[in-house]
Amino acid sequence: MTKAVIAATGLFTPEQSISNEELVAAYNTWAARFNEQHAAGIAAGDTAALTPSSVEFIEKASGIKARFVLDKAGVLDPDRMAPNIPERSNEELSVLAEMAVKAAQDAIAAWGKPASEIGAVICAASNMQRPYPAMAIEVQQALGIEGFAFDMNVACSSATFGIKTAADFIASGSVKAVLMVNPEVCSAHLNFKDRDSHFIFGDVATAVIVEAEDQAVDGWEILGTRLKTVFSNNIRNNFGFLNRAAEATGSGSAPASSREAVGQTDKLFVQQGRKVFKDVVPMVSDMIVDHAADLGLDPHQLKRLWLHQANINMNQFIGRKVLGREPTPEENVIILDDYANTSSAGSIIAFHLRHDGFAPGDVGLICSFGAGYSAGTVFVRKRA
Repeated sequence: MTKAVIAATGLFTPEQSISNEELVAAYNTWAARFNEQHAAGIAAGDTAALTPSSVEFIEKASGIKARFVLDKAGVLDPDRMAPNIPERSNEELSVLAEMAVKAAQDAIAAWGKPASEIGAVICAASNMQRPYPAMAIEVQQALGIEGFAFDMNVACSSATFGIKTAADFIASGSVKAVLMVNPEVCSAHLNFKDRDSHFIFGDVATAVIVEAEDQAVDGWEILGTRLKTVFSNNIRNNFGFLNRAAEATGSGSAPASSREAVGQTDKLFVQQGRKVFKDVVPMVSDMIVDHAADLGLDPHQLKRLWLHQANINMNQFIGRKVLGREPTPEENVIILDDYANTSSAGSIIAFHLRHDGFAPGDVGLICSFGAGYSAGTVFVRKRA
């Protein structure tokens, strides 16, 4: 059985960024208008007044200070409160594919080998912009890669599930190298009119090249991968092609577009944050510790954790549980202050930006977790 190696990673970051101050100003303007328009109902007790957001609230709740987005103007427009991303023709490279290709090109340049040596492409992300043809096949064509490609969605855990799948292809001898990409336009599924979540997400794309050990130059040996899913409604997004079908047949009240109907908030990102924290943090902590034990690793000796960038409180709690002490910033990497939650891409951004200082033999952990519930662990060791 051939072992797999993470040979290279890549990152595409949008040019535009929104600070907490800018986001709060837009939300508070919209909330004030709402309260003014519904003043009579609020006075009568029929309508709940909206509470203003604040920079302090956001940073305490999440640790987020800014987020990169594809369209800043649309998000900050109180009359819109959503990104404006024009639809492209079928002959143009799609938005997600374009982001993925840029991240992939970054990874391929770091890899130092031609894209033609890649045998498969996996596009693993939370929201695909269409059901088919697969985004991965479009990326495959744009990069001139032969072989096969497909999409997969396990929400915020998509990248670790993608790495596991790539490693299995390597182990079986199906291919010698796999490109796994994570294009995430999270701003498109976020409800910017919801005070409790309007600050959570950002846009980005990452890429990982997983290669057979016998042809890899250096990189990171994948010591073991583990996946876990447990069904929960505590994080959900109901928007899909059946919403349009339901509206057309009169069998439901779902909107044709996630932005067309006021009150259809279940067609955007929704979560029960406290329940998610209570359920997911112990599940992920125990999973990491158990997986380390099965691999003969001492979790207290891990050099670095590259966790899913969902919430600083979750990451700090998991870090303490896994390492058995208060982690240093060097040990438990946090990048969500600049990037916010970028769903599947978060742990890969952390790994891509902060994998320095490792000597051959040092071990770290890439871990993601999110809706499903889902979680994935990938233990890696620096090669000589």
